[in-house]
Amino acid sequence: MRMKQLMASLIVGASAAVAFTTAAAADMTGAGATFPYPIYAKWAEQYKASTGNGLNYASVGSGAGIKQIKAKTVDFGASDMPLKAEDLDEAGLMQFPAIMGGVVTVVNLPGITPGQLKLTGQVVGDIFLGKITKWNDPAIATLNAGVKLPDDDITVVHRADSSGTSFLFTDFLSKTNPEFKSKVGANSAVKWPTGVGGKGNEGVAANVQRIKGAIGYVEWAYAKKSKMQHTQLRNKDGVFLQPDDENFKAAAANAEWTKTPGFGVVLTDQAGKQSWPITGVSFILMYKQQADAAKGKEVVKFFDWAFTNGDKAAVELDYVPLPDTVVKQVQAAWKQNLKDASGKALY
Repeated sequence: MRMKQLMASLIVGASAAVAFTTAAAADMTGAGATFPYPIYAKWAEQYKASTGNGLNYASVGSGAGIKQIKAKTVDFGASDMPLKAEDLDEAGLMQFPAIMGGVVTVVNLPGITPGQLKLTGQVVGDIFLGKITKWNDPAIATLNAGVKLPDDDITVVHRADSSGTSFLFTDFLSKTNPEFKSKVGANSAVKWPTGVGGKGNEGVAANVQRIKGAIGYVEWAYAKKSKMQHTQLRNKDGVFLQPDDENFKAAAANAEWTKTPGFGVVLTDQAGKQSWPITGVSFILMYKQQADAAKGKEVVKFFDWAFTNGDKAAVELDYVPLPDTVVKQVQAAWKQNLKDASGKALY
């Protein structure tokens, strides 16, 4: 496994299209979320080796992915912010989950080890509101007794593009910081009161690593493989946690997939002592009626293959595979919703 080469390829501008294979007329095309990029890249590599069929995916952010699938310039879109049922119906789209993972806060503080700093949603919200501007602020110091905090300015780093990762992050802050909810709110693109922007998880990670005193938010795989200084976060039950697969699974344990239209569950700030507070799902968007039935079938085959064969790679890259029960529900939804021009089911 060429892990070092894979992760090196991640530190690129997310606005650029990233092709997993040499482009060919028969290749599938997708665009959207940067959150699942590492696992989609790995799956695409393995699928190409197994079947000879390729996938070209543009890691451009959830908002751009939604725009591209609506414009019919790609075979599927990817978003970490689920679309509402009425939006799916209006556009003629179906939505299904593909993978789960976690979003973490990351900092650049010399002398602080990864996972040492403790933060809460209230404090992080105040930082991103521009109310807390120094790392030795009493609100941070109180949570970190015995930790030598520098008298450095805090530089906020946020996403500059429309992003499902931003949705998950702002949704968590809106649930834990009332002022953040009223002034900023939860969305894939918000008006940030302070800070500098970066495109994609890659851009945020690069800015945090470059700017002393910075804080940002990225998908866990980016933070871990890049050896960034992640922080602990306090969850809904008041427990400070380190991010890991088991805590992501715990947050997803009580998700009511079938009761949520379009599988659109939001897993932030879930109850449970082991629940990581910013856990998210990455979703795939496809047209219910496929103009190119062959391409539509190939997209479904790819994700069906990934659900059957991709769990090991997902775990190695710190994602959480969908539970088998959810996979069966997704397969049933494919059969019910995805049709060719004549109305024949693609799956």
